[in-house]
Amino acid sequence: MIQWQLKLFNDLSPTELYAILRLRGEIFIVEQNCPYLDTDGKDFHSHHLLGYVGEDLAAYSRLVFPDISYDEVSIGRVVTSAKYRRKEFGKLLMQKSVEEIERIYGKVPIRIGSQAYLKKFYEGFGFVDLNEPYMEDGIPHLIMLQS
Repeated sequence: MIQWQLKLFNDLSPTELYAILRLRGEIFIVEQNCPYLDTDGKDFHSHHLLGYVGEDLAAYSRLVFPDISYDEVSIGRVVTSAKYRRKEFGKLLMQKSVEEIERIYGKVPIRIGSQAYLKKFYEGFGFVDLNEPYMEDGIPHLIMLQS
């Protein structure tokens, strides 16, 4: 069973922050072989959704305040630990991310920059593709909106 916590940056403990950065690094930089600067300054302007299985950070996303990445609130750094894949945690993470945005902001549009291969996954949550793919850090991406 996954247990959720939602925290602002300043409320994260050093141990939680380390776990977040480690998970993001393991997946986005090492697994996807994509060297880029993960610490982009947006963490300070986000809610952080952490999904734990026991002591393990199994799933994570950041809910970025409006007017930081886009005019709208956005969901980014959506990641599930390789150890917990095939357990539907990615779906649970996105459901919980959308629920938390609705709890905080009400029913508002949500914009994401999605890796293109995940288009169908995000369409399952009501996101629609707004453009042709673009390259970011060597990976094709799409801008998607849920309104």
